Order: sequence, then structure tokens, then C-alpha cells
Amino acid sequence: MATPNPTPTPGAARSAPWFARVERGFPYVLLIPAAIALLAVSVFPLYQGIEASFTQFVFGRPKGSAGFDNYINVFTDATFWDSMWTTVRFVSIVLVIETVLGLALALLVQRELKFVRVFRMSIIAPMTVAPVAVGVIWRLMYASDTGIVDPLFVALGQKAPEVLSHPETAFWGLVVVDVWEWTPLLFLLALAGLQSLPQEPLEAAVVDGAGPFRVLREHTIPLLMPVLAVGIVLRLIDAIGTFDQIFVLTRGGPGTSTQLISIYAYNTAFNFTQYGQGAAMLVTLFVLVFALMMVVLRLMKRAQRVAG
Repeated sequence: MATPNPTPTPGAARSAPWFARVERGFPYVLLIPAAIALLAVSVFPLYQGIEASFTQFVFGRPKGSAGFDNYINVFTDATFWDSMWTTVRFVSIVLVIETVLGLALALLVQRELKFVRVFRMSIIAPMTVAPVAVGVIWRLMYASDTGIVDPLFVALGQKAPEVLSHPETAFWGLVVVDVWEWTPLLFLLALAGLQSLPQEPLEAAVVDGAGPFRVLREHTIPLLMPVLAVGIVLRLIDAIGTFDQIFVLTRGGPGTSTQLISIYAYNTAFNFTQYGQGAAMLVTLFVLVFALMMVVLRLMKRAQRVAG
């Protein structure tokens, strides 16, 4: 004989919804400390930067509202556009090299061969070093008196390049540093994408007689494009704001050959005490990076739809 279900008491019936609401809201309570920290280190400085971009400064002291004068000065400044061109050139070159090299290395080590794990760790290692430390290391390597780059060229019978002493070699020296440090990021994303690709289309192409390069060109790369696109845009956002290595290595010199927009904004604000104009440059850069973040989100959603 089945026993009837006990009838819940009125008190228990009232407490159950209350407990469920507390349980649903508890994860959001745990986010409060992180939200406060984000406001303190990100949102509040951003607000101050935007406010400073509309403020007139004289000898580093605020003297009232400047309206849009700081932005007008920025967009009519020839040096600003030169720095933008240097930034575009730098970012374009490093993106192409890092993407191609990262994909090539991922294709090389995707199979479980002997010593491949050690090789993978050696590829990833540069990305784990702090950017300032990277700048110091390469500055010592490029130094004409104590470095290893100039003696290496001399040992090979070539003229010592004196990398940091000439505008063009200094620019390409920064490209080498950035490629050395951030190719591992594209390598990791490409390797993860390769290991998650469906094998049926690739195996079917091999059965149909397609060679390795044809399989790579017509099947592997198209299937990998969503992952590569996300990696490229993420790296693009980061490369635009490159500061640490350049500041340690060249500080934008010789002349303005390595003066990216981040370096020029820093020099304008802290060397020439034009805080409002420097803030306007960085706000402009923030808007550009924010727009690229929107592109990243779209690419991620598209990649998810393709994967689904």
C-alpha cells in the first residue's frame, strides 16, 4: 500500500522560493569584489582619461575646459599621422610574419614525434617573458659594444648593422623582437585549431588523390580560418598598443622611425606636458581598439556557428 506524499507545511512552502532566489543570486555576489577592482583599475582611469582629453593644461596644470581643441590639434598634427602610419606599418608586418610562422610551426609539431614536446615548450617560452624584460634582453643583444648581433655579422664577413643606430634597421629590429615574443600566441591557436579539425574531409581528400599541399590549401586552411581570424584580430588589438619593448629599446628613435602612436602619446603627455592632447590620442586609440573588439566578438560567434 503506497504511502501518500506528506503535505509541505506553509512555512516550508514560503522558505523554498526564498532559498532558491538566494541560490540564484549568490554567484553574482561573488563577482562584487572583481567588479570593484575592475572599476578601480580600469573604468575610473578611463573616465579620467576621457575627462583629461577635454581639459586644457598649462605647464601640467588643468586650466578649464578645452572643448574639442585637443582632438582638433591631434587630427591636424602631422607627427600624429606619421606615428599612425608607423603603427600601421609595424602592425601589418608583424601580423603577416607571426601568422605565417605560427601556422608553419603548428603544422610542423602537430604530430607526436620524438622531442616534439620539448620543441613546443621552447616555442612557447618567449611569450612567458615580461615585455620589459624582453626589451632589456634585446637591447643588450643589439648593443654595438657588448651585444652578440654585431659580432655575429662581423664573423660572417658582413658589416656590423648597429641595429638601434639607424632608422630602418631600428624599425626592423623591433619587428624581430615582436615576432620572437608573440609568434607563440599564433602558434598555440593554430595548433589547437589543427588538433580540433574534423579528420573526415582531410582523409576523403587524400583518398581522392590530393597531395599534402593541396589538402593544406583547399581543406586545412579553410577549416582553420575561423580560429586564425580570431587570433589575428586579438594580436592586432595587442600590437596597436605596443609600448614596453619600444620604450626600453628605442623610445621612438632614432628620430621618429619607431615612434608608434602609443610612444607619441606618452611623449606628448609626459615630455611636453600636453596632457590633454596626449589623452586625446589615447582615447582615439581606445575607440579603435574597442571597434576591433567588436570584430573579435563577431568572429568568435561565426567560428562557433561553423563549429556547430
